Amino acid sequence: MSKQEIVNQYQKSVKVTQILTQIQQDQNHFQITNMVGSSLSFVISETFKKVDKTYLLILNDKEEAAYLLNDLEQLLGDKNVLFYPGSYRRPYQIDETDNANVLLRSEVLNRINSRKKPTIIVTYPEALFEKVVTKKELERNTLKLSVTENVSLDFVNEVLFEYNFNRVDFVTEPGDFSVRGGIIDVFSFSNDEPYRIEFFGDEVDSIRTFDIETQLSKEKIRKASIMPNVENKTLQEKRESFLKYISSKTVIFTKNNDLLIGKLDKLFAKAEDAFRELSKELSHSKPADLFCNGDFIKNQLSEFTVASLESYTYGNKPIIDFITKAQPSSNKQFDLLIENLNDYHTKGFTNYIFCANEQQAQRFHDIFEDAKEEVHYQTIVFSLY
Repeated sequence: MSKQEIVNQYQKSVKVTQILTQIQQDQNHFQITNMVGSSLSFVISETFKKVDKTYLLILNDKEEAAYLLNDLEQLLGDKNVLFYPGSYRRPYQIDETDNANVLLRSEVLNRINSRKKPTIIVTYPEALFEKVVTKKELERNTLKLSVTENVSLDFVNEVLFEYNFNRVDFVTEPGDFSVRGGIIDVFSFSNDEPYRIEFFGDEVDSIRTFDIETQLSKEKIRKASIMPNVENKTLQEKRESFLKYISSKTVIFTKNNDLLIGKLDKLFAKAEDAFRELSKELSHSKPADLFCNGDFIKNQLSEFTVASLESYTYGNKPIIDFITKAQPSSNKQFDLLIENLNDYHTKGFTNYIFCANEQQAQRFHDIFEDAKEEVHYQTIVFSLY
């Protein structure tokens, strides 16, 4: 049995068709209720395939976002799904910035700026709390190079210093660059692999990606975009909400609106406290210039088509109820699991058991073979949250 069996069920679902109808309307707000487990992943995947729009999925926290991200990568491929995390732990604590997360955030901004094909962006409140540089500022702070372009190595070297890149012997992390003869190695904040740019006189002769562990060249490419750490809050560039950065045609799915607004307000209050404790001898951007509070995001959400994924209903929004339920807990009591499976079979359900690998599937087969009664189920080797 393959995952396509389940995909086919969602493709034929009347509920999925209803969601597609709601999504096609601009600035439309509606609810999807009783979505449990990975049912959300299948619904997101199947509707995304049929609309020419980017999705922004706002989960309750980073862990929940990571689980959904994994599901969608399995269903759609990782090139169609992006993760947009927060860049640091505490406001105004630059030394606590996570370079890996800065890279992911910059990659999302770069993709939005350069890619016309829709994508799915998975995020959570702490990430939306931080404002981003405007598209105009990002364009101004991005060095784009292409093969055969007339540009000197010295010019690129100078720009990298202006971008606050660190010159090192060997490039190992975003923000590093090295120069050896007519070659510049540079790790942009907008790409998950560094670039190796070779010059012939004042012309770009070749561009390749390379492995930071072996330092060996990998893929040959035609173009490279070099972006500095635009999350550096000490920079004075104008910033805006991430919701202002994305297209107004983006469809937004929110897991819990009240929790989202509440978290943003708490984070903003902490930022205000941190700002008051900063040294008055140095100039610092105000919290409102760097961060978003709850009302700020709430007002901006009204400008998009938004699907609320909450179990309770409120207001006069259209409601699409999937009536899915969490599977009964058997606590490794296989007699109880068998009883539940056969009970559902009697009620007309088809039981599918998702397994991470063939060994796990075989384990279920062996256990059920030892049972004193027939067990009605089908296994699918496909790992989901």
